[in-house]
Amino acid sequence: MTTVSTVQPPPEAAEPVAGYRPGVCNIGPEEVARRRRGAWVAALATAVFYLGLVAIGAPDAVRFVIAVPAAGAAVSWLQARERFCVAFGSTGTFNFGPVGELERVEGVAARRADRRKVASMVGRGVLIGVAIGLAAVVVP
Repeated sequence: MTTVSTVQPPPEAAEPVAGYRPGVCNIGPEEVARRRRGAWVAALATAVFYLGLVAIGAPDAVRFVIAVPAAGAAVSWLQARERFCVAFGSTGTFNFGPVGELERVEGVAARRADRRKVASMVGRGVLIGVAIGLAAVVVP
């Protein structure tokens, strides 16, 4: 008798899947595209804001405020890349259909996994924002 087993690749190496996976994936292609567009807009706004601060000769410490929009842009990029919406993860929802058609996450463990993912993404976004803010202080 032959036994066949399957080995699943780790989530970060897996191909995109159609469906909610707690703490891993809570948005489909339309929502991902929306996050990607938002990330481009946020990144451009951050760059324009930085150039404006440089143009008016803002002091070094004031240029650090660029960390705030940079963190927002970073979180947006992370959402698009990881197919996970921070707002949906915080509110216990997900969407793999048309934009605006949300479904509720069932189960305490699934909601807990989503909140951990949210905390991780926000933390990484803040760290990226702070790094960009520090660079804005150092680079005139």
